[in-house]
Amino acid sequence: MTTATKTPSTAEIVAPRPVTDDLLPPAVLQLVSELHRDLEPERRFLLAARREREREWDAGQTPGYLPDSAATTTGWSVAPLPQDLRRRRVEITGPVNDAKMVINMLSRGGDGARADAAMLDFEDSMKPTWDNVLAGHANLRLAARAALTFDKRSAEGELLKRYELDPDDMPLLMVRCRGLHLDEAHVTVDGSPVAAGLFDLALAAFHTARALLDRSRTPAYYVPKVEHYREARWWNDLFQRIEDGLDLGRGVLRATFLIETLPAAFQIEEILYELRERAAGLNVGRWDKIFSDIKVLKEHPDRVLADRASISLNRPWMRAYAERLIRVCHRHGAFAIGGMAAFTPGKTVERRREQTDKVVADKRLEFELGHDGCWVSHPYFIGPALSAFPQDDQLDRIPDVDERPDLLPSGTGPRTLAGLATNVRVGIGYLRGWSQGLGCVAWDDLMEDLATLEISRAQVWQWLRHRVELDDGTVVTPDLVEQTFDRELARIHNEVRDALVDGPPHVVEAELAAFDTAAAEARAVFTEETFRPFLGDRPPSVRTTTQTTEPEETR
Repeated sequence: MTTATKTPSTAEIVAPRPVTDDLLPPAVLQLVSELHRDLEPERRFLLAARREREREWDAGQTPGYLPDSAATTTGWSVAPLPQDLRRRRVEITGPVNDAKMVINMLSRGGDGARADAAMLDFEDSMKPTWDNVLAGHANLRLAARAALTFDKRSAEGELLKRYELDPDDMPLLMVRCRGLHLDEAHVTVDGSPVAAGLFDLALAAFHTARALLDRSRTPAYYVPKVEHYREARWWNDLFQRIEDGLDLGRGVLRATFLIETLPAAFQIEEILYELRERAAGLNVGRWDKIFSDIKVLKEHPDRVLADRASISLNRPWMRAYAERLIRVCHRHGAFAIGGMAAFTPGKTVERRREQTDKVVADKRLEFELGHDGCWVSHPYFIGPALSAFPQDDQLDRIPDVDERPDLLPSGTGPRTLAGLATNVRVGIGYLRGWSQGLGCVAWDDLMEDLATLEISRAQVWQWLRHRVELDDGTVVTPDLVEQTFDRELARIHNEVRDALVDGPPHVVEAELAAFDTAAAEARAVFTEETFRPFLGDRPPSVRTTTQTTEPEETR
């Protein structure tokens, strides 16, 4: 039975178990309530505007640049960057609810390398169940004080190893909140769920901002999936109101925004302008950007994208988007952070060497373009990525590129059966991990998160929608997709049996059944007739970021 904890005139907690005042004291509930009442009407307006733009794009229009404005002049700069935000050569990211992973992100690896920044994630790499959200904030609160520990124990309870932080040798701590479109339905105000990102930022700042400032560290945040400069204005208003509510002073909370949607790529300068008093930089979110490219232009048969694995900065529109971001950021004094190296270390020395070479080549290209830093998803690749960024920043480097390049994707190949199989396989593997409570899954030597699942889902849907002819002449039909699911599921079954060859039969059968369920869920969402803007927008049998903000009894 759901319990409710309510403070008069403040937010109500609707959760499957009581919540103590430890993480959600009356003061933070009061802050959340005030923020919600002030900002929720505008958020609803912005989300309605998104839906209207989607209808226009589906009808044949395309995103484009805005008329010149104050934002496009050269007479302004972002507020001076604090010292601890001036070196961000390599940033590592992972789910904030995993204490061991948080400690590893904030520590040196076995090779002695340490990231310059660690982005603790409430978004695409974390399954946001209520328990995970609360665990994430508990970990964050301790990490900000360098007090987080994790004990690894044997099955008998014997302490095998203690993981802890070195308070004198920690990178910049950053927090990524959830996006504008998501609700946190475990927290309601006046009967309505609060915005998930509002909840994340308010709680994070309440518990950590002063602790960080007391240690001479900047409270720093990442904001995902912005689509319009007015959305950036909403987020800036939220930061200001949190600062006022906590008596921190204006501009104390600094933010990096991910430019990871196609419409936002046309409004980079306008978005940065809205954030100029607190901007730490902008980030080239490549994976979500590919998903957005497909989603925005899904009804445009001349812009059907190639195999997802073939798209990177090698494509003209992707390179132009990255170069434009660097130019805009550096012209106004903000950092330009590059994309993710999504590898997880392979099982053989040869495979790891191959992966390392690819990471170094990718990061050298980003540095040569003018980026100030990049992302990795695994500590193993911090050192190689650092080797590609030999200086603290490149703020003085402004690429000599077109002010307004063509950012619309081109409908080119390759489009292959192997690409279709990759998308299907990612869908099965990711949703198997999701059923285990994971928001990111190490799969085929890559770290797959919700963004890469979304790419796979959108690409299969788009290829089906337009009955794409693959390079070998095969046409993508429902029967072909079904056959591909059958083939990839059989392949996964064989891999499971090989991996568990010495395991008890009931364990093997349970794992096979779990993959069967994941495959059925992936089939359903990959082939549904109407494309949902985000996987969680409608909740059949798959529970994703949006649904997990519902009370857990409803799942």
